[in-house]
Amino acid sequence: MKDFTSAYFTMNEQDALEYIKQKGGFFGENADLHCQEIGDGNLNYVFRVVDRKSDQSIILKQAGPVARISDQFKVSPDRNRIESDILTLYGELAPDFVPVFYSYDPIMNCCLMEDLSDHEILRSALLNHKKFPLFAEHITTFLANTLLLTSDVVQEHKAKKELVKKFTNPELCEISEDLVYTEPFYDCEQNDVFEGTREFVRETIWNDHQLKFETAKLKFDFMTKAQSLLHGDLHTGSIFIKEDSTKVIDPEFAFYGPAGYDVGNLIANLIFAYVNAAFTIEDDKERADYLSYLEQTIKDVIELFQEKFLQLWDEKATEQTAVLPGFKEIYLDAIIEDAVAVTGLELCRRIIGIAHVKDMTSIAEQSDRVTAEKICLTAGKAFILKRSEIRTGNDFFNRLRDSVRLYKEGVSSHDNTSSGDSIRAAR
Repeated sequence: MKDFTSAYFTMNEQDALEYIKQKGGFFGENADLHCQEIGDGNLNYVFRVVDRKSDQSIILKQAGPVARISDQFKVSPDRNRIESDILTLYGELAPDFVPVFYSYDPIMNCCLMEDLSDHEILRSALLNHKKFPLFAEHITTFLANTLLLTSDVVQEHKAKKELVKKFTNPELCEISEDLVYTEPFYDCEQNDVFEGTREFVRETIWNDHQLKFETAKLKFDFMTKAQSLLHGDLHTGSIFIKEDSTKVIDPEFAFYGPAGYDVGNLIANLIFAYVNAAFTIEDDKERADYLSYLEQTIKDVIELFQEKFLQLWDEKATEQTAVLPGFKEIYLDAIIEDAVAVTGLELCRRIIGIAHVKDMTSIAEQSDRVTAEKICLTAGKAFILKRSEIRTGNDFFNRLRDSVRLYKEGVSSHDNTSSGDSIRAAR
């Protein structure tokens, strides 16, 4: 019998099964338990333990001592404590939109939580061209609640500063500082650029000094602007979904930073899904229908977030100066500008850096993938450099259309085709 009470070690499937049996309390005495590792992320080990008699199940998630994406990243297993604490907090701020959290073990750096096997990962669902009409409504409630209710607008200032200390997360922040804000914008050895895209990256990203200057400013905002408690890695792979339910998972990158970071991260990954659909759906009618759905979803996320944020401000603001006329609009405008910039950063780093997204890598035809990546990079650069000009859902898609035009030589600036049609034509 293994000892789970003295010292940390990385578990395998058999260890996880024995751990659950020793802890007890969740399954009945006569349970027929089976364990399978189901994690495919970059950092953790995730096990699903199920009782084959009752179909009851639970998730065990353990933080490893190095990132699975590369053993060069030495990351503290304490990040699982941060994830456990923030899931508990999210359960109070946005209870319908996170899994039920059961317990955290500081010795084994693991936690037990609700099994969401009846859901699917949003990225996979979008790549299979599924629709979720309630998603924008759900995720914008989550974003407004978690970002505003953890800020100085609502929190008592000393209590908020205690939260800043509690969720200081230097190892994971360093990964974001490197992979999102720094390495994609120069010819870093660790970058992993698709061969057909590399020269385009060199010419349009690495050789653009103004772009480097703007990303430097954004990086220092990320490092110093303790505005709201962020999820820190809110992409379509961090969301479980089914028709009537949306659950945010994996908040191990959580820390206090600029509120627009979570919003921009999500929007960028929805844009990846949009571009993927433009290149992979062959039937014209089906493609047009799905691109219309994704476009509306992105616009709804942008617009509903702003509406809910302002409404919640009116209901929950406690800081005296925050209720001055016009202040909430200025505050929100700065968040959206940050979100626009992060949209651009995420579009660039997922193509140039080490952590790719399946939306791009699954495009089978090499020339199509190259074109898709160049369009995303052109748009990403525009979102960073033109962030002060973009506020609405329409602004986002106008900029995406403009990016396609920039990529496609000879296309008239008066072309009124949809973004999807333009992207498709760029082939």
